[in-house]
Amino acid sequence: MRRFHTATALPAGIRVAARAAVIAALLAGAPLACAAAAGDADAAVQWDRHSLLINGQRQFIWSGEMHPFRLPSPSLWRDVLEKMKASGYNTVSFYFGWTYHSPKPGVYDFSGVRDLDRLLDIAHDVGLYVIARPGPYMNAEVTRGGFPGWLNRQHAKARTDDPEYLAAADQWMSQINAIIARHQIDRGGSVILYQIENELAPTAPTQQRYMQHLDDLARKQGITVPIFHNDQGRNGRWVPRSSDVDGTVPGPNDLYAFDGYPGGPCGADATVGKPNHAPDWGLYSPGGARGGASASPQTPGFTAEFGGGWFDYWGSVGTYGCTAQRQGSGYERVFYGTNIVNGLAIENFYMTFGGTSWGWLPAPVVYTSYDYGAAIDEGRRLRPKAATMKLLGEFISSVKSLAYQVKAAPIAASTADVRLYHNLNPDDGTQFIFARHEPSNATDDVAFTFPLSTPDGDYHVPAQGTLRLNGQYAKLLLADYDFGHQHLVYSTSQLQTQMPFAGGDLALLYAPQGDDGETVLRYARRPKVEVLAGKADVHYDTARGDLRLDYRHDGLIRIRIDGGGRPPLTLLLADEAEAERFWRSNAGDRAVLTRGPALVRAATIRGRTLQLRGDTTQDSALEVWAPPGVQRIEWNGGKVPMHVGVDSSLVARHDLPGPVAPTLPDLMRLTWRYHAGSPEAAPDFDDHDWRHADLTDTASTTPPPAGQPVLTMADYGFHNGDVWYRGRYRIDGTTSPARIALHYGGGGAGLLQAWLDGHYLGEHVISTGLPRPPTTATAHFAIPQALRGDGPHLLSVMVRNDADNWDLFADDAHKEGRGLIDVHFDDADGHAVAIAPQWRIQGTRGGEDLIDTARGPLNNGGLYGERVGWHLPGFPDGDWRALRLADAPTDAGTTWLRTQFKLNVPAGEDASLALRIGDADTPRSGAHYRVLIFLNGWMMGQYIADVGPQHDFVLPNGILDPRGDNTLALAVTGDGRTSDVIEPLRLIDLQTVRGGVPLQLVASPPYTSP
Repeated sequence: MRRFHTATALPAGIRVAARAAVIAALLAGAPLACAAAAGDADAAVQWDRHSLLINGQRQFIWSGEMHPFRLPSPSLWRDVLEKMKASGYNTVSFYFGWTYHSPKPGVYDFSGVRDLDRLLDIAHDVGLYVIARPGPYMNAEVTRGGFPGWLNRQHAKARTDDPEYLAAADQWMSQINAIIARHQIDRGGSVILYQIENELAPTAPTQQRYMQHLDDLARKQGITVPIFHNDQGRNGRWVPRSSDVDGTVPGPNDLYAFDGYPGGPCGADATVGKPNHAPDWGLYSPGGARGGASASPQTPGFTAEFGGGWFDYWGSVGTYGCTAQRQGSGYERVFYGTNIVNGLAIENFYMTFGGTSWGWLPAPVVYTSYDYGAAIDEGRRLRPKAATMKLLGEFISSVKSLAYQVKAAPIAASTADVRLYHNLNPDDGTQFIFARHEPSNATDDVAFTFPLSTPDGDYHVPAQGTLRLNGQYAKLLLADYDFGHQHLVYSTSQLQTQMPFAGGDLALLYAPQGDDGETVLRYARRPKVEVLAGKADVHYDTARGDLRLDYRHDGLIRIRIDGGGRPPLTLLLADEAEAERFWRSNAGDRAVLTRGPALVRAATIRGRTLQLRGDTTQDSALEVWAPPGVQRIEWNGGKVPMHVGVDSSLVARHDLPGPVAPTLPDLMRLTWRYHAGSPEAAPDFDDHDWRHADLTDTASTTPPPAGQPVLTMADYGFHNGDVWYRGRYRIDGTTSPARIALHYGGGGAGLLQAWLDGHYLGEHVISTGLPRPPTTATAHFAIPQALRGDGPHLLSVMVRNDADNWDLFADDAHKEGRGLIDVHFDDADGHAVAIAPQWRIQGTRGGEDLIDTARGPLNNGGLYGERVGWHLPGFPDGDWRALRLADAPTDAGTTWLRTQFKLNVPAGEDASLALRIGDADTPRSGAHYRVLIFLNGWMMGQYIADVGPQHDFVLPNGILDPRGDNTLALAVTGDGRTSDVIEPLRLIDLQTVRGGVPLQLVASPPYTSP
């Protein structure tokens, strides 16, 4: 129970009775029932309806989603995870993609960029809990929703209990479960939750048995932490059976979780627009539901995915910048704050770092960048919204009472334009008052007051000055809150963090610049108050023992309070911009507060030395509020001369140095090597070792018409990127074909090009758009008169597969055919001509038997240059034509361009570079071509000039050598128009910081002669 305050004048017995009476009054009309902790009594992770209990302690989970497969550089995993930890998150959620690790049945790779043991070790080392989400299905805007390509050959319906599908799923689950199990918190790791499946909407008996199978398998294979499923919306699917709520679908899982994206995407023209409404999905939901939803009142509120942005799609105008604003700082305060006071004590924000869907990872709807408008952008930069997450996250980590909230007696604001939520922790009495606009999407400037009843007395808040909400904003305020040796009666400023300091305590509070602030603290007698910097009015109520501070948030106010029956208190009162400059770290069990640098990654104490690691983006001041005994400060290994500040902080005598912008080579002035790249179109091309396309049975949902062979590429072991067909037929005096119709599957913005007898017929591009863009199409080509004669003919076709469909609705949509589906010939009058070409097919070299295991199954398609290694560093291109990029020919089909460049980013600096093609301000250019970008052999993205919108392609360090030689190869596919000269290319510096993390280059095997 709570340690009650000793500063009032009442006798102790009366104080306790009075406080109990006040708490009872606050709970009036709000019945309190705390379910017993669930699960094994000795389990490291337990739960009740309010929160998780980890090792017996309540924990509010503040998590961010990050996908290791979207950052193919293990060194940078640490960079992103350290940024998440520094930005206030205490947990990270990982999807693990089956397709990323399995090129063929029975083959699994967890090495190199797929080393999940290393990933989970880093997360533990950084100090983040882990939510593991292994599937088998994940969606995540990944091709096939994460299913491996070879699963497309199964006749069994996926995501059911069909034995054929279960046997395949068990392969993956057995592999990934073994890794997750050894990193669980009860085995010394940090995995605290485990998800089975994802967004499984059908709930037929076949799915119920499937879910039970996955749960049983996980337990059998050593998963001991709570298991959950992520409902596709707050629909009551797969609710733990213990909840026993009518109208829901029971599941074998322990916890109920759901996803929600109420913030909404930007408009099609990339305008931000009016905010959406923030929903009540917990304590305040209609009907008074508790926990995550009315569907599961006995388990904690759990959003397995809550909108941290939104994906962008082929053919858009480029919305990530807009999304970062629409779902920016104001959205976070209103929507995430609403979740907090609704008792959603397990929150995961999707995405926190989106990253790059490199290679052939993207699902049909999305392009290479998966930036998502997230708090950490694709180039690993902290967006302004990350600073707001830090303020919220540091509040959550400081106020442990937040993990146990119930509704308190309602209180009303002085205006109907403001809604107040009022919660209470029944154990310690802490009150939470959340103020937001009414309606929640209003953005007016509104002043308000409210009555507050606490065991310390009744108050009219604020006593003077103005409390306001201006714009898209909300405030989460505290009352009757104990921290350290202090007691906060209430404050109209928001708490960022608190910690022990200088023989007493320190608290950092903030509000928007210009807002009035009022903080009331309780003392037994008048304390000594020193305003060390800034301005504040001091009032003391002798009868109550209240010390009231009135001030305006402008810069940083420093106040020292001493005496009054309590140890000293250092108060830092900041405007919001100033608060964002602070970083709370833990050096072991001792707290450190740092102000100034762009990022503080970690703190360690060695003897009397505090060692700080972090980043600067410019010359930066450094100020540290350190634990007792610290006399020296090191920054990134270097000693920093310090002096003592006015409030006993340590202040650097000189600014920390910022980075030096790297000198980047001019790609347009380099010598490039050129080679034509579609030899398969030529009649004399040797295809004798290609696979005969002669199968007659397929599991595809788009089978060929009766009598035609199966042509879909998955049936022949080719799953990603480009695939080539060569079909031979003969005309022997019968009706001559005049047109060809090629039905094909190509995913989002997929492409088909065709040649007949070496003559280019043309290309066809699948249209784009939302909500569900077409993924198959039929290309029609006229056959030139000269090619209609008797004799043998050769039809050469290249299809670019821009991803298989996801299986979001569990309807086997991922099995829709890719490559050619069927081919028809018509005569000049439109009548069908019976021609049955003999087909051969070629795709990724080796098919499912990978040649390049380091880069994995999603790096390469079936272009000729890929099959012979033109994309690889070290390929001998000396006999290729030398030219400047602007002089490259624009042949129909694919051409290849290669160059090398050297970088010399200074040691100790982290430069995030990108390749820019064309004009970044123009979503679609007038040119008609596309480019596959290979950096040191890794396919880092696809640019489509006439589809757009992406122009900048992030080149992650590790793949990129920032202090060495790099090979850039471009596979340019176009229609042969002379106007389609490749647009200007340049390297751009997204951001360089002084600091970063140690970099280990990723294994990038060079070309070896066959």
